Amino acid sequence: MATILITGANRGIGLELARQLKERGDTVIAACRKSSLELDALGVRVEAGIEVSDAASVADLAQRVKDLSLDILINNAGILRVEGIASMDFTSITQQLEVNALGPLRVTTALLPLLHEGSKVVIITSRMGSIADNGSGGFYGYRMSKAAVNAAGVSLARDLKDRGIAVGLFHPGMVATEMTGRSGIPAAESVRGIIQRIDALKLEASGRFTHAATGEELPW
Repeated sequence: MATILITGANRGIGLELARQLKERGDTVIAACRKSSLELDALGVRVEAGIEVSDAASVADLAQRVKDLSLDILINNAGILRVEGIASMDFTSITQQLEVNALGPLRVTTALLPLLHEGSKVVIITSRMGSIADNGSGGFYGYRMSKAAVNAAGVSLARDLKDRGIAVGLFHPGMVATEMTGRSGIPAAESVRGIIQRIDALKLEASGRFTHAATGEELPW
């Protein structure tokens, strides 16, 4: 049984991660901006009022859970906005960079004292952060933020290797959540793949960018 903290756990992929991990017997700490009826019904520990784009809020989370030893940290919180060349919104782009790229870095560094040899850090990223795989353009803030968090994840993998902490960068697939307008595969299916990738993550594979469903290594 592992002790696992998940950010953005009140809905979508985060909620389903909390559900499936709780069902298999893990101890789950669900961090979120605002809880939901679905999350409250799971019976996991909920730490609400956490905004990953705010340093003071992340420091508050670290204080609340300071007595824990974390086996797995899942950086799942994220936002998706739409910008195109004719409708550029730099405020929106900045918000996505703060949440999607800097958020996981803030949370991981703040909770680093709670991690130990054998712990795992997971970043739920996106294939849209792949520069080589960008065949359609658009989504400037989301693409940039996910490419940036991929870079951060690789640096974390290098810096944490000597501590015995592995880092996994997982693309969950196109998942039918509020964020995607309910288009894609069911969250339960995606999360089963993510959990398989987490369980299989070893130090020698730390820092790789992989597809959660297949384990395929994705291009940067």
